[in-house]
Amino acid sequence: MTTRVRHVTFDCSDAYGLAAFWAEVLGGALAADDRPGDPEAVVSVPGGPSLLFIAVPEAKSGKNRVHLDLQPQERGREEEVERLLGLGATVVEDHRKPDGLGWVTMADIEGNEFCVERSAAERAATGG
Repeated sequence: MTTRVRHVTFDCSDAYGLAAFWAEVLGGALAADDRPGDPEAVVSVPGGPSLLFIAVPEAKSGKNRVHLDLQPQERGREEEVERLLGLGATVVEDHRKPDGLGWVTMADIEGNEFCVERSAAERAATGG
């Protein structure tokens, strides 16, 4: 018997707002009954576990111990970073190298870190 990941859960201050951000990032969909001000919101993600956002009273207080690594599918890493900046994400640390390798550590609109890697096409073009 196996176990699967049903949700990846984020504590946050604005469940609906953060869920809407991640739905846009991942091409996912908010649950039909989620509304602004709700204490919980769920994003269904194609091909992956759902993301569950739960409002908590305390603010984020340090670096995430777990984070998401994103691999763009329809665009390259640079285009994806620019798109995410346009959605309100910020760059935390830039690990890109002159040879095109590396990744970008970013933060969502509530400061949760995540990484943007090279696309599969970019990896194939450089052999890894």
